Amino acid sequence: MNKDSLLPVLTLLETRVLGVLVEKQRTVPDTYPLTLNALVSGCNQKSSRDPVMDVSHNEVQEAIENLKQMSLVSETSGGRVLRFSHNIERVLKIPAQSVALITSLMLRGPQTAGELRISSERLHKFADISSVESFLEELAERANGSLVVKLPRQLGARENRWTHLLSGMPEIKEDSHLAHRTNTNSTVSGHEFLALKSDVVRLEAEVAALRKIVDELSAQLGLNVGC
Repeated sequence: MNKDSLLPVLTLLETRVLGVLVEKQRTVPDTYPLTLNALVSGCNQKSSRDPVMDVSHNEVQEAIENLKQMSLVSETSGGRVLRFSHNIERVLKIPAQSVALITSLMLRGPQTAGELRISSERLHKFADISSVESFLEELAERANGSLVVKLPRQLGARENRWTHLLSGMPEIKEDSHLAHRTNTNSTVSGHEFLALKSDVVRLEAEVAALRKIVDELSAQLGLNVGC
């Protein structure tokens, strides 16, 4: 458990298992709770997954056992095979809308609010991007510990991406491709040009405001300060 937020610190595979359970509960309810075989297939699924994984039954079983100790997963003994279900809403005490967003982040990695609205549509249909952002902000400002965080905007990007914190604070890495392009190529993209232009306008406004303050102080003190 994370001693600061009292939240479980999960591995990548554990978040994948938890995400698959939530996803399949909403999208194929007739097969839920899931068998171990179904969970392994969901974890190794090639579509709608980032990163794509190739894990064994033993690895998934170990992840399940760890999640059971955190009460995030329950085992159902009935029929010919064991089945597993999640308890994420009860344990984390968050609404279904927030569960949908966190599930998408666990399965597909960091995304913008717009991307999350699309990727989580099968789990919950958000009215607009503002609604997605509102739930993300609630998760980020949660009194019992933040569950998501807004990442620094990447060079050339128009929007910030979000990521979940169930595996702890992510390591922020510089985009090596963009860094190399910036260091070796004087040509800038349209987005980069607009960002630079915005910075110039902002700095010019700040200089003008400072110049006005200097002029007012100079007048009060009877000084003649040229700018």
